[in-house]
Amino acid sequence: MNWFWLVIAGLFEVAWATGLKYTESFTKLTPSLLTLAAMGVSFYLLSYALRTLPLGTAYAVWVGIGAIGTAIVGILIFNETVTPLKLASIALVAIGIAGLKLSSAH
Repeated sequence: MNWFWLVIAGLFEVAWATGLKYTESFTKLTPSLLTLAAMGVSFYLLSYALRTLPLGTAYAVWVGIGAIGTAIVGILIFNETVTPLKLASIALVAIGIAGLKLSSAH
């Protein structure tokens, strides 16, 4: 079950990273509050998952989900460029996450 919470924490990381774009350096109240709330949820769920998951694996998976998700949001919402190298790099991060999950005893 802690893997589930770790994935949700990673999705909230995507939410707060995306939210940063809308805060305008924390000068916009509503986006800033939503971003801070997403940060809190993300960190709480990561800490909850860490009760049983190995630190190095869980943190790397959390960051990887955030990196992949944020890169995809950048492409889909902010019209960032898509190149074969960018897509290959995203795929490599996903492979790394899968490898860490498969190598974990939990």
